[in-house]
Amino acid sequence: MPLQEPTHQPSAWNVMSAFKERIAYQKQQLASLAAEPLATLAVEAALVWQDPTQLDQVLLQGLGQLPHCHMLYAVNTHNILISANIEDGQLDAQWRGLDLTGRPYLSSTLPYQGFTLSPVYTSRHSTLPCITAIQAVRDGNEILGFIAADYNVEDLHGQREKAPAAAGWSQYKGDPAIRGTVFQQQRSISAMDKVLDEVMDIIAGMIRNHGIFHVKIHFSSSRASFWSLDDPYDYNIHMLDEIVDPERCLAYPRRDPHERTQVGFEDIGRVLNQFKALRHADETIYLRSASFNTINGMVGLTFSCDGSHYIHFQQFLDMDSGFWFGDRAEAV
Repeated sequence: MPLQEPTHQPSAWNVMSAFKERIAYQKQQLASLAAEPLATLAVEAALVWQDPTQLDQVLLQGLGQLPHCHMLYAVNTHNILISANIEDGQLDAQWRGLDLTGRPYLSSTLPYQGFTLSPVYTSRHSTLPCITAIQAVRDGNEILGFIAADYNVEDLHGQREKAPAAAGWSQYKGDPAIRGTVFQQQRSISAMDKVLDEVMDIIAGMIRNHGIFHVKIHFSSSRASFWSLDDPYDYNIHMLDEIVDPERCLAYPRRDPHERTQVGFEDIGRVLNQFKALRHADETIYLRSASFNTINGMVGLTFSCDGSHYIHFQQFLDMDSGFWFGDRAEAV
């Protein structure tokens, strides 16, 4: 938590969380696959809506136009299944007439015009996470019902391009017990603090030249965790004596930056220098730990009050000391 709580977030930056943005992106991709074929199918289905046999055939032919669709069926305005379930190119008519009231995709707002996607839910049929695309079927001004296309979520993963990463800023308040006593504490000089210039230079070199793409620095306990391109699924914890040991280069061979690296050499040093500034700026509110990922460009900050921030490095560098410390900026 900064000494001066920000009252707003800079408008130039997208503040949607990466989590929400990935979900929105994946739904947009599914909509691009399903919306147009379902609209065409609805026109054809409207012509035979009152004839279950012909309706089944229309849906059976339409399934081939819906990539990755697990099951296709038609529901009337009373939530009654009026078609067979069309699955794997087969007709299963045993469920015709089933009342689907209460299904998650029928409990939300239905598309009385056009198309919508349901929230993700657990399918009673497959018992897997599922999302349903729903298309209104109309005869002029009259709503006849809906065509529903079920998609198993796991079938969709890997079928689309990677979602773009969001560059937002998130702030999280920590433990109230810590926040409530923050002004009763004072920063203790750690072993790392005494050689912090050297440590930051070493870490900058490890990121630039030795394949370290993510680092978390614990200033108060004088340790750091490294994630290496050579083994990105694991991390190594190093105390201060290992960080400053020249033989560390035997453990981390020289590596070129990864092709997905977002951060230039100069900005690596600027970010780490800003960590130093936030660590030493105040004796009460100070940086306790920080993380830096050069692949997604995200910086993580945890202050002595247990407040945490996650922010893109470009936005982090654009913020002057006054953003974090207000009137006490001169202390930075």
